[in-house]
Amino acid sequence: MRFAFLSDIHGNATALEAVIHDIRQKEVDKIFILGDICFRGPEPKRALDLVRSLDATVIKGNADEWLVNGISKGDVPKQTLSMMNEERDWTLQRLTEEDLNYLSSLPTELVIEDGLDIIIHAFHATPDDLLTVVNSDETKKLENQIMQRDEADLFVYGHTHMPFIRSLLGKNVANTGSVGMPFDGHPLASYLMVEIEEGRHRLQINRVPYNREHVVELYKQGSYPNIQAMGQVIFYAIKQ
Repeated sequence: MRFAFLSDIHGNATALEAVIHDIRQKEVDKIFILGDICFRGPEPKRALDLVRSLDATVIKGNADEWLVNGISKGDVPKQTLSMMNEERDWTLQRLTEEDLNYLSSLPTELVIEDGLDIIIHAFHATPDDLLTVVNSDETKKLENQIMQRDEADLFVYGHTHMPFIRSLLGKNVANTGSVGMPFDGHPLASYLMVEIEEGRHRLQINRVPYNREHVVELYKQGSYPNIQAMGQVIFYAIKQ
């Protein structure tokens, strides 16, 4: 079996198209999308429509929840709250009520085990919430907050936009990185491939090029608030 795990598309439909094309070339059996589909990109509606056109299992991220229920004080740094609310308003103008109902209905975690020799536990940030940040070098947090399901062999999540693969306590933990806006200094779209065969599994982070200049131009054409910061993220893969 060959699975693709995607996360953090963030309305970057151009990057998502490139990743989908790469996945199809690899003859993947199943696609799993771990949230943050629309918010902060220039094409939220097209990104969501692409996701829904796939035969994929989809769960919710914090940015999906923000679109539905708003951004609360304390969710983001105080100095960025006003701008992010402007970005949220811009995004909501391009989505329908049915789109928001879809985002609201998404589950927050999934367990993949049927017919497999391993058990995979996948979620957006942690099994407990959508906002907690757990980085690759935070071993205790990985053990306590990510690796909560004792029977699982592989834990997969997104949220940090920083891809990695680690082995801990005889199990594997992987972060998919971000399709739409990586933060690791490598601006190519990122996703995780999992291959399972006869009790063995192989994990690989794949990086896919796409037309970043076009994406920045779409921000400009759409009069997106916070264009300068988003351009820096798209071109240089640095968190703003």
